[in-house]
Amino acid sequence: MTISTGDSVTIEYTARTGDGTVFDTSRQSIATKAGLTETQPDREYEAFTFEVGGGMVIEGLDEALIGLEEGARSTVTVSPKRAYGEWKQSRVCEYDADNVEIAGGTIEKGSRVKSDDGTVAKITHAGPDTVRVDHNNPLAGNTVQFEVEIVSVTTA
Repeated sequence: MTISTGDSVTIEYTARTGDGTVFDTSRQSIATKAGLTETQPDREYEAFTFEVGGGMVIEGLDEALIGLEEGARSTVTVSPKRAYGEWKQSRVCEYDADNVEIAGGTIEKGSRVKSDDGTVAKITHAGPDTVRVDHNNPLAGNTVQFEVEIVSVTTA
């Protein structure tokens, strides 16, 4: 049986940026080797289950799974547009330093802040009068590659 939109799938996966850097995986051994367990010590690395077409994964990966079968292994390359979006200068904003707050932290270049919409943004400049914040996804502009193994498929 092949995967269709609406099916529930469980996958094991490893996600890499274009330069080969692992930024996400379901496999503990790969996470440890890539240093992800140091930055996410409480995360459980396990197979991921989601509904195909349900918006739980990036568009390019969702579409690439359609037509695959249980047990299949595939390497999927996803363009920035169908992954985390293109990097846009318009998503870099400058604020009056007096209007930027970081809960329990110091405003400094490289710090991450939570935007009003719940997304995480990065401070790219922290001066005495102005703070520049990049609201682009950290992976925006990157082609990403997923190695996936289809563990199970439940039809809709």
